Amino acid sequence: MVEHREFFYRRLHSLLGVIPIGIFLIQHLVVNHFAVYGEESFNKAASFMHDLPFRLALEIIVIFLPILFHAILGVYIVFVTKSNTKRYGYFRNWMFVLQRITGIITFVFIAWHIWETRVQIGLGTEDLNYNLMEDILSNTFMFWFYIVGVISTTFHFANGLWSFMVTWGITQSPKSQKVATYATLIVFLALSYIGVRALIQFAYGV
Repeated sequence: MVEHREFFYRRLHSLLGVIPIGIFLIQHLVVNHFAVYGEESFNKAASFMHDLPFRLALEIIVIFLPILFHAILGVYIVFVTKSNTKRYGYFRNWMFVLQRITGIITFVFIAWHIWETRVQIGLGTEDLNYNLMEDILSNTFMFWFYIVGVISTTFHFANGLWSFMVTWGITQSPKSQKVATYATLIVFLALSYIGVRALIQFAYGV
């Protein structure tokens, strides 16, 4: 019974990492990328998302609760799962370790990012606009903190997408898993570019 429950939780953890969290990540990065086209473009895109009907309910049910569950179970998995890189050293074993490391980094980054943006906007101390991120990233330390955070998050999602396809039986053969490795690498590079490019725009206006 305990094993079945843990199996279910791990399946749910994998699913939530892609739907809805992964979808939200892509949407969030795309909205931020509007900054590349100018302050007005970003403000329009951000305002559109902010003014969606039932936004608060959607944020809680579709974003915050899934992220909280995924993060808590993820931290548990980090501490109870043993890696075997010293004995085997295979590529996928190292990806397994990096998935756990980036999970912790991503958890810290997202928590801080939510506090610095969404919570402050909710408290009325900040406005949702281009200047908010511009001010945050004008600090060199915060700029690099966000760079590491975004790359960690995109890697965690892309590598988690590979694990999702294996866990749910989408890629079963070694060949299909190899193809999925290259596909998720492209996802990682594309999302990292979109995210980092937006950060550079906010910080340096280029």
